[in-house]
Amino acid sequence: MRRTNIVVIAGILISFSITATLRGQISPGPLSRAHQSLNGPTQCIACHRLATGSESLKCLECHTEIAARLAAHKGFHEAIWNSHLGSKDCVRCHSDHNGENFQLIHWEPTQKAFDHRKTGYILEGKHAGLTCQQCHTSAHILPSERASIKIRDLNRTFLGLSRDCLSCHIDRHQGQLGRDCTRCHDLNDWKTTSQFNHAQTRYPLTGEHGRLACQKCHKPEAEHPEVIKYVGLAFYACNDCHTDVHHGVFKAACESCHTTAGWKQISAAAVSERFDHSTTKYPLLGKHAGVRCELCHLGGDLNRPIPFQKCLDCHNNDPHHGQFNARKDGGECAACHTVEGFKPTTFTVALHKDTAYPLEGKHSTVACEKCHIPKGLDTLYKIKATQCGDCHADIHKGQFAGAPWNNRCESCHVVSGFKPSTYPLARHKTTKFPLTGGHLAVPCIECHKADVLSANPSTALFRFNELSCTTCHMDPHRGEFAERMKVRRPDGSVWGCEACHSTVSWTEKLRFDHSSTSFVLTGAHRAVACINCHKPPNLEVTMKNVIYNSAPKQCGGCHEDIHAHQFALGGKNPGCEDCHNTARWKPSLFDHETRTDFSLKGAHRDVPCRDCHKLTREVQNNPVLFYKPTPHQCAACHGAGIPVPKKST
Repeated sequence: MRRTNIVVIAGILISFSITATLRGQISPGPLSRAHQSLNGPTQCIACHRLATGSESLKCLECHTEIAARLAAHKGFHEAIWNSHLGSKDCVRCHSDHNGENFQLIHWEPTQKAFDHRKTGYILEGKHAGLTCQQCHTSAHILPSERASIKIRDLNRTFLGLSRDCLSCHIDRHQGQLGRDCTRCHDLNDWKTTSQFNHAQTRYPLTGEHGRLACQKCHKPEAEHPEVIKYVGLAFYACNDCHTDVHHGVFKAACESCHTTAGWKQISAAAVSERFDHSTTKYPLLGKHAGVRCELCHLGGDLNRPIPFQKCLDCHNNDPHHGQFNARKDGGECAACHTVEGFKPTTFTVALHKDTAYPLEGKHSTVACEKCHIPKGLDTLYKIKATQCGDCHADIHKGQFAGAPWNNRCESCHVVSGFKPSTYPLARHKTTKFPLTGGHLAVPCIECHKADVLSANPSTALFRFNELSCTTCHMDPHRGEFAERMKVRRPDGSVWGCEACHSTVSWTEKLRFDHSSTSFVLTGAHRAVACINCHKPPNLEVTMKNVIYNSAPKQCGGCHEDIHAHQFALGGKNPGCEDCHNTARWKPSLFDHETRTDFSLKGAHRDVPCRDCHKLTREVQNNPVLFYKPTPHQCAACHGAGIPVPKKST
């Protein structure tokens, strides 16, 4: 069977040779430099598997290092491998028969833009900026991987690297801390050991130890100065690192009096166990119990006498700069402070009565710092200010700066409270605007309120440049009576609204003289209410929006023409004044002798009008007496049987 196959293959090769002679070389092209040993028509089956069906390649039979990684499911090739295609999938990135100098690796898209995440190792931190050649060199390939890599020049392969930091980086710690660099370092910065937690070691750092730089304890080894020593340090006793400043005087361990919080912060509990300060002339009370020994016992000399009768014996730096030296006690601190604490002071409101400025009223509840402005050591307690304006801002913005007030707040206010003001109503009579009538009942704030259009929109006005009514009141007449309001009084001031009104009441006892208008009120008009002629618009019931000059002057403007325009003159004027006047509507003033052609002489003079004028008609559903036509013949009124008087001869 084998012999038969050889014969068949030989026959095929001979056939290829004959075909090559006839048609040229059957190979698609020369192989790359890496595959030069496989050139020639007799070497085809080294890479191509002869079989029926689809084409099959033998790449993985030669490149066993790639096959091993695919089998182990690791590396870049395994991430992109299409197992259904087998070795045929290799040609996606590696193709041959393109010439000796053809690059067998096809990068997608380029080598520089290669997505390293597909390899299973993401380039982060400092690694992200490295070039391929900085990592993929023969020096970084593990010895265990070298034998399996087929390529001769290991500087040209991307296989064989380890994820272990020390496969590329030098171990600066010389094996002291193991091979897992990521326990202390990250990929962003080698010198930043953010991952390291000293609390997980045998010597957790507390107190001041936590603020020490690493090199304070971890120093270079004597034999190898380039190596920092991290293990094997002595740390069981303080003296392993620190010098005994007491030179062996205290036999107990350092931690019996000191803690890592600070050398000078001596444990009060430890001291009290060994020394009872209450047996001395100066027991330590209050804040003194927490004072470090060396602050009083300078230089550590416990036998040197210390003065302590006064606070100033130790606290000689007077924080008040001698402001209380004039006192009888010479400014002794204990007058205002205790050993329990400098604050709060024991100086009370009652003690303030002995000063030049006793605190009364609202002042007694004011916090000290409101007057004695805190400025640290420069805070002032001896204040010369005794006037209200020395501490309080002038909320009136200088309105009372001049005489006779001169900004003396006490003229209107007391310390028991800024409000209400002590300015009485009677004093208002001394001003340029005495309060009379309705003004007496007006609250102050109604007139003295902030002017939002002024330079100080939040300040109430007490001094007015104009004292006329319109300073406070809106002109409801919209300037209708502007000319009348401009008329001046004998003293030169303008009448303003008082030309018609008074402060007693706006609506009652009007000073308005209707006879000064073009429509004098006479007769019955004198008793008519204003609103009956000066009618409000829009069916309003008040006269607030009345336009007075629009009131009609003709009778027909107010009165209905009950005669249905029988006596109208010119089509508009009903002519009421020809027969009536304002004194009364009846009797009519109609002159029958001059206005008609029917004389009422003799017996007709006493006949009532209605006996002759009986003609009525419906006008807009109302019966109206019509005076025309009225018959002139006697029979029309007396009947046909009345004898006609004979003419005298």
